[in-house]
Amino acid sequence: MRLTAASPGIAPREASSTEASQRIRALRDNVEKAIRGKNETVKQAVAGLLAKGHLLIEDIPGVGKTTLASCLARSIGGTFRRVQLTSDLLPSDIIGVSVFNPDAHAFEFKKGPLFANVILADELNRATPKTQSSLLEAMSEFRVSVDSQTHLLPNPFFVVATLNPVEHHGTYPLPDSQLDRFLMRLEMGYPDAAAEREIIVRQRLTNPSETIEPVLTVGDVLKLQQKVREIHVDDSLLDYMLALVKETRSSAAVELGVSPRGSLSLYRATQALALVEGRNFVVPEDVLTLAVPVLGHRLVLKPGSGRASRTAAMIIEDILRRVPVPS
Repeated sequence: MRLTAASPGIAPREASSTEASQRIRALRDNVEKAIRGKNETVKQAVAGLLAKGHLLIEDIPGVGKTTLASCLARSIGGTFRRVQLTSDLLPSDIIGVSVFNPDAHAFEFKKGPLFANVILADELNRATPKTQSSLLEAMSEFRVSVDSQTHLLPNPFFVVATLNPVEHHGTYPLPDSQLDRFLMRLEMGYPDAAAEREIIVRQRLTNPSETIEPVLTVGDVLKLQQKVREIHVDDSLLDYMLALVKETRSSAAVELGVSPRGSLSLYRATQALALVEGRNFVVPEDVLTLAVPVLGHRLVLKPGSGRASRTAAMIIEDILRRVPVPS
């Protein structure tokens, strides 16, 4: 379904600034030097960054999950930390720990890898529930609390977590509260034949992901994130998003529907996608594109509903077919 800015009920406004469009285009092109044949996935990942959200990239090994995350981090400058999640990792290994300084006769907080602009949490479901929960405050409040002290995280703060959905030995399911902190859940999928051939040819001598250089600064990212908030959303589209969310709460296969945090996430994600597309207004197609990535992982399905991610996507797609698009 192709809907344009000329759709009834959507009042076009002046185009977004050339400067913002050029910066976003440069970011996408830079990431796509290493991620071939996945333009839509890259576009949505960039939208997630600009919406001040966090990404959960779920797919089988070897399709580029970690590469996408690392290339995004390299492209925006700032600080980057990769945390390989394992069952023996403790919350203090991620957040940090207070250490006694005998010279100062006081405890000093030693920051962990969480204190960076971009965090790659690789194989998040291999961490124990206790360690997973240590990320909740950080992802929601952009701060952490240790020994009754609050420590602010760098700004921007962007978590990209990877997840292997087919290997369950030694893994722990992500709690619903954890999933709800992710703005989007993306899947990479296999590249087509032409893209896969290009990947092999381009890596004969060097890996393109290792030569990625920053094309934006942290300041650029902050300005773009603020610009997202200025993107116009027509009242009819807001009502449309709320109608979609309401339908998830009454579906026969759903135990718990999308929360108000999910409604806000869809709203903010569509604003970001509009900016990435070079517009300063949201159109219905933005909602249709992002409904599954933003809402699907927030559904709690009833027992016996099948594989969670696939069934949730089918439920959202059915709701999109039934709820009228604004006209």
